[in-house]
Amino acid sequence: MIIKEIIKKYFKKYILCIKNEVTQKVIWFSCNTTGQKRKKQKQINSGEHINKSCKMEKVFRSSDYWDKRYVDGGNSGAGSYGRLAEFKAEILNNFVNENNIETVIEFGCGDGNQLLFLNYPKYKGYDVSKTAVALCRNKFRGDNSKQFYLLDEYHNEKAELSLSLDVIFHLIEDKVFDNYMSLVFSCSERCVIIYSSNKVEYSPAKHVKHRKFTDWIEQNKREWQLIKKIPNRYPGNGNDGSSSFCDFYIFEKNYYKK
Repeated sequence: MIIKEIIKKYFKKYILCIKNEVTQKVIWFSCNTTGQKRKKQKQINSGEHINKSCKMEKVFRSSDYWDKRYVDGGNSGAGSYGRLAEFKAEILNNFVNENNIETVIEFGCGDGNQLLFLNYPKYKGYDVSKTAVALCRNKFRGDNSKQFYLLDEYHNEKAELSLSLDVIFHLIEDKVFDNYMSLVFSCSERCVIIYSSNKVEYSPAKHVKHRKFTDWIEQNKREWQLIKKIPNRYPGNGNDGSSSFCDFYIFEKNYYKK
């Protein structure tokens, strides 16, 4: 009994450490001896948020963010406009022509503005946003060489070239990233072109998460070989709207041999 009173007197407070399984971050609480919790510090990057009353707020979802962005009148971002769009088009159009590419699939077609600069014989674009797909269908109505679908409508279609442009660093959730990467490579018969950052680096923007995606490819798609990297003509952090932290990465099937 005496020991119990001493504990209460000298250890009135203790720290409870909880690992948030969604964010993989640590949340700290200060707790008194009655078990009442008070939030002391939290470190969160994405996923579940905890407010002052310790109630769970809505989990951040990449798909919801982008659909709301388009609904609210936003666009695909600076990378699909101006000199960055022209630079990307130059690289992609040259690759398609030089390699006699006939069919292209893109995962993350966005509002379709980048596509205005591109010349593909046959193109299918997929996106998670219903609004983006509707924008593209309206923008390219009457163009039978282009088709647009929701990502949920993808059913193992194949193409000679698979594209991912300005998408990977917007995939906040690890599971979404894994599924997306699998799609990009499984649908291609010949080549994959990725335009993205390729580093692990903190970003204050809630819709940006930099990853070293080439590590994922080495671990999961060893039959694919990086044949060329093309540095950005306008390198930068992207804050000025006319520079980018993305580079081109071109992959080709080269069945792995031990």
